[in-house]
Amino acid sequence: MKRIKLTISYDGTAYVGWQLQPNQPSIEGVLNKTLSELLGEEIVVIGASRTDSGVHALGNVAVFDTNSAISVEKICMALNQRLPEDIRVQTSVEVPIDFHPRRVISYKTYEYHILNRRIALPTQRLYSNHIYYELDIVKMQEAAAYLVGEHDFKSFCSLKTRIIDTVRTIYQLDVTKDVDNITIRVTGSGFLYNMVRIIVGTLIKIGRGTYPPQRMKDILEGCDRSLAGPTAPAIGLTLMHIDYPCLNGEEMLKDV
Repeated sequence: MKRIKLTISYDGTAYVGWQLQPNQPSIEGVLNKTLSELLGEEIVVIGASRTDSGVHALGNVAVFDTNSAISVEKICMALNQRLPEDIRVQTSVEVPIDFHPRRVISYKTYEYHILNRRIALPTQRLYSNHIYYELDIVKMQEAAAYLVGEHDFKSFCSLKTRIIDTVRTIYQLDVTKDVDNITIRVTGSGFLYNMVRIIVGTLIKIGRGTYPPQRMKDILEGCDRSLAGPTAPAIGLTLMHIDYPCLNGEEMLKDV
């Protein structure tokens, strides 16, 4: 028995998200089916990030166990010959049998893309959130700085979540603009349900002038979802990559 780690990219447009849902297409479901057919055994992947419907990924991670004699390196190419064109496995590598992608220290990086111009561009309609009114990038940058560090992010968590511990660490949160394209890039130890999209929705309110930048500090300290802005549409969100220090020789296992 060996454990294989996959790095997966996908266009989330046609899927209900990562997680299995009855009678609906999911990334997890497609991978399970394709891997089982390829390897001739029942495969169930364990994903690192359960992205929502419409969210894209360049570097999500999943692991699975197999007794197959197919070489680890060939699994990647063999899978891609069978997967739909909107899902591609970038790498397949063997990892320790006890490696779990959600139970070790990791650093996740997301990007949210906003097309900030009066008229939308059809070529960006699936990968960026079009906002026709002008956003003040300087105010958004000032507000974003309040969120860097370890905080209780309860104000930026969907009310649907059942998680009790809402403390997370954001290591970096950058807001940049290139002509009409605004990119919000965030790296953290982990994210609550809809956390990134709620942060973005709040930054948009600040960029429009609805809230002053200093309001972000009050929202964070208030620990109340009703204080923050709306949840931004999933369409602009992409999981860029997930880094695992423990796979680089550092033992940084979390308590399970």
